Amino acid sequence: MTTDSTTNPIRRSLLKAGASAALGALGTGVWAAGSDKPEKEDVKVGFIPLTDCASVVMASVLGFDKKYGIKIIPSKESSWAGVRDKLVNGELDAAHALYGLVYGVQMGVGGARKDMAVLMNLNHNGQAITLSKKVADKGGVDGPSLARLMHTDKREYSFAQTFPTGTHAMWLYYWLASYGIDPMKDARVITVPPPQMVANMRVGNMDGFCVGEPWNHRAIVDGVGITAATTQDIWKDHPEKTLGTTLEWVKKYPNTARALVAAVLDAGRWIDASLSNKNKMAATIADKSYVNTSVDVINQRILGRYQNGLGKTWDDPDCMKFFNDGSVNFPYLSDGMWFMTQHKRWGLLKGEPDYLATASAVNQIALYKEGAALAKVSVPKAPLRSVKMIDGTVWDGRNPKAYANSFKIKA
Repeated sequence: MTTDSTTNPIRRSLLKAGASAALGALGTGVWAAGSDKPEKEDVKVGFIPLTDCASVVMASVLGFDKKYGIKIIPSKESSWAGVRDKLVNGELDAAHALYGLVYGVQMGVGGARKDMAVLMNLNHNGQAITLSKKVADKGGVDGPSLARLMHTDKREYSFAQTFPTGTHAMWLYYWLASYGIDPMKDARVITVPPPQMVANMRVGNMDGFCVGEPWNHRAIVDGVGITAATTQDIWKDHPEKTLGTTLEWVKKYPNTARALVAAVLDAGRWIDASLSNKNKMAATIADKSYVNTSVDVINQRILGRYQNGLGKTWDDPDCMKFFNDGSVNFPYLSDGMWFMTQHKRWGLLKGEPDYLATASAVNQIALYKEGAALAKVSVPKAPLRSVKMIDGTVWDGRNPKAYANSFKIKA
């Protein structure tokens, strides 16, 4: 923990009570006493039916929330637009949310504008780009072959993402552009809620989509699509969903927010601890109350067992991770800044934002560190990280304006 023990209330409590007594109290809920008591005990957390809602759901199902004096009430939502609206108007306390959705609202893209907060990252990796069987049958099975097909078999191609400023839109656009396809000029892009992707592909409404699991694997099981790429191919260990809320909510309920972070950290750690736990998680979230699909559609890719629908199978060590020794969950400023660079690249942001100042305001690093201390999770020393993208470019957060303007294909 990096904050001073004399000014941090959590550290003060530990020092006063003694380490052994505090550890015992953590298991019995005594942490909910005194000045650290959550201001709001029932916490309504929205989620979309996707595999990566798992740490929020399991924190509730397994009772990790009770350990920190709160009760998580998972709320199944039908679309990301609905999640956005309910966060903004206060119907939800927090949500399993697209990273880019939170930043889109912060920057006022698409109408809604409110100061937002990223409490933590929920997962890395585990999304994919699916192409229709019709496209695959004509030879479009990956980026290069899709580009060739679109050049020779000219028609209007349609691709779907899940929310205009969201992660899936950004992965889709980045992937297409990496192979010379301009998503704004060479194709029609539509927005479709995740659970409706496979049905829309089945009736021919799209040539491809980018979405979270289990819907890419479901397209293969149903025989309507093939996996052309995983998002970890685009950016290994990329940020995906966040635990998002409004800044107003964080300021009103800081103890509750800290407890929520700790509970979800515990759940993510439990999921990643063993293959058995991952299988139990898959069995839980497959229920109609959550993702509403068969267990086998979820558990293969959560275990890193991939197939592309064309006979190829492989084991991917970079599959979806919820904790991975704590490296998944830290809200790096550079992660938030990257989404703004892509919003600028594709014309969603008209002006040049103050990238670092905005990310520093949205990503609640100090609060995350306190929640991580409660859950006994280590945190990285630096708020920026360096990554290499699929097109060979390196992103490190140091010069976001130059990075945003450096792409050949852009709006």
